Amino acid sequence: MDQANNQIREETLDPNDWEALRQLGHQMIDDAVAHIRNVRDRPLWQEMPPAVREAFASPLPKDPAPAAELYQELQEILMPYPMGNIHPRFWMWFMGSGSLTGALAEFLAAVDGSNLGGGNNAAALMDRQVVGWLKTLMGFPADASGTPVSGGSMANIIGLTAARNAMAGGDVRANGVAQLEKPLRFYASDQVHSCHQKAVELLGLGNNALCRVPTGPDYRINLDALADCIARDRAAGFLPTCVIATAGTVNTGAIDDVNGLRTLCTREGLWLHVDGCIGALIAIAPQNHRLVDGIGEADSLALDPHKWLHVPFEAGCAIIRDASVHRGTFALHPEYLEEKTRGIAASEFLHDYNLQTSRGFRALKVWLTLREHGSEKFGRLIDQNIAQAAYLARRIEETPKLDLIVAPTVNIVCFRYDPGGMTEAALRDLNVEIMLRLQEAGIAAISDTTVSGKHCLRVAICNHRTTTGDLEMFLQQVIELGELVRVEKPVL
Repeated sequence: MDQANNQIREETLDPNDWEALRQLGHQMIDDAVAHIRNVRDRPLWQEMPPAVREAFASPLPKDPAPAAELYQELQEILMPYPMGNIHPRFWMWFMGSGSLTGALAEFLAAVDGSNLGGGNNAAALMDRQVVGWLKTLMGFPADASGTPVSGGSMANIIGLTAARNAMAGGDVRANGVAQLEKPLRFYASDQVHSCHQKAVELLGLGNNALCRVPTGPDYRINLDALADCIARDRAAGFLPTCVIATAGTVNTGAIDDVNGLRTLCTREGLWLHVDGCIGALIAIAPQNHRLVDGIGEADSLALDPHKWLHVPFEAGCAIIRDASVHRGTFALHPEYLEEKTRGIAASEFLHDYNLQTSRGFRALKVWLTLREHGSEKFGRLIDQNIAQAAYLARRIEETPKLDLIVAPTVNIVCFRYDPGGMTEAALRDLNVEIMLRLQEAGIAAISDTTVSGKHCLRVAICNHRTTTGDLEMFLQQVIELGELVRVEKPVL
């Protein structure tokens, strides 16, 4: 065979001009600093013009384009149109507001390029180190187990899967839930996050296996009602398995009595899982940590560093008290993933603790953020947000035409604009219109919900950039928009 015809055409993704790419990278850093430094001066959110929206419908590119031109395109079609959660007046959904250091850590993690399925490398050691730090923050013992995951939904799935396998009384991994002698039952308050329904469905138990227990006027799970549910289920031939405590409900921020639930679960022989994605980190707040007393006594815990630790998305963590149960729930070693005594595979595989064989290097942004600021500062920032919510509630009570629907437990305030003499339906329409106009004007982002039959506006302050000045401006805008909408739409 002709040797020339047998040659391989070899290419690479590395640039032909390293210097030009270096300069572009420096420009990106400069623009990133300006983007975050000047965030208060921009609209929180803005609607994309049709021409910009059409750019996201362009066909698959087949030919190359210069990186500098592509970056300029992103400056025009992406950066001006964010969700807005890094803005100081984003209080819509419960999510952190990020930091530039965290963003730089994401860049370094991508440059490192490690796949956190495990192995003998620095990224894997840092992964374990960060899990250890989070266990310490939450009051779990050193021999507990944990794994970084994408966020709260996956952290809850990890914890509930471990609970199912530990408590089912059979080999669920081998035989599945259909072979169990008794159907399993999980319990949570009627304020539980929707991700738990998805979890029990994915676990093969079905939505009916998740019993929603009534809450009291404080929106916390009623312990007596829970005990009655457990007793009825046992008498009916079910196997009570796990109680899901909520440390910070989405609607109001209510925190279940974790100590009371720990006592009940110990007495009844049930697993205690805590969904702490909203409120678990209150444990490090010097003024408010008692609100989550007992959280370190749970059998499993879900938390979200991308909320009150303000690391960029995604960053969740599942912590399991019994490391052997955790590993036994997920470990699997096919012949192509055998651990070795030397080399790159001479270390425990981290995918033995979750569902992902491939996993990004999430730990670096948590590591760098905690090292830069120290955990105590984040505790103070949590107290700051809780104090701001209390301040906002007081101002609402002092202000005519504003009605505080639920006094805040932590950092979530539910209220509405109510000029008087309006039906519930009309109040709902009016307040939704206020909410949407605040968003469309780029002033503030809040959400709405219904609590005890009353529709209300919901302000969730999880933002290190928020000031009381922002809250005062927000209330003034609510009042002005309320009056304006009533003039424009008198039917409301």
